[in-house]
Amino acid sequence: MSTESALSFAALILADAEIEITSENLLKLVSAAGVEVESIFADIYSKAIGSQDIAALLSNFSAAPAAAGAAAGSAAVGGADAAAEEEKEESAAEESDDDMGFGLFD
Repeated sequence: MSTESALSFAALILADAEIEITSENLLKLVSAAGVEVESIFADIYSKAIGSQDIAALLSNFSAAPAAAGAAAGSAAVGGADAAAEEEKEESAAEESDDDMGFGLFD
């Protein structure tokens, strides 16, 4: 198990048990699980998410990320439309070369 995964699971357990997320608590849980983690990573992780309300982060989903995904999807479709339009212009330019009044074997 990776260090990040072990610390993430430990943080979720602590948040669920409503225990403060500190590096000591993270290290206790991780070592009880049999995963070796350097204390510096637990310190960094506890400082990064220790002040966050993890339960609120996990349960507070809004429409903003979905709207951003939809906008990105429509931009991709718009990009595909632009590519198709450019391809039509290129093929029209190639066809117009044939109408110059002379051919390859004239």
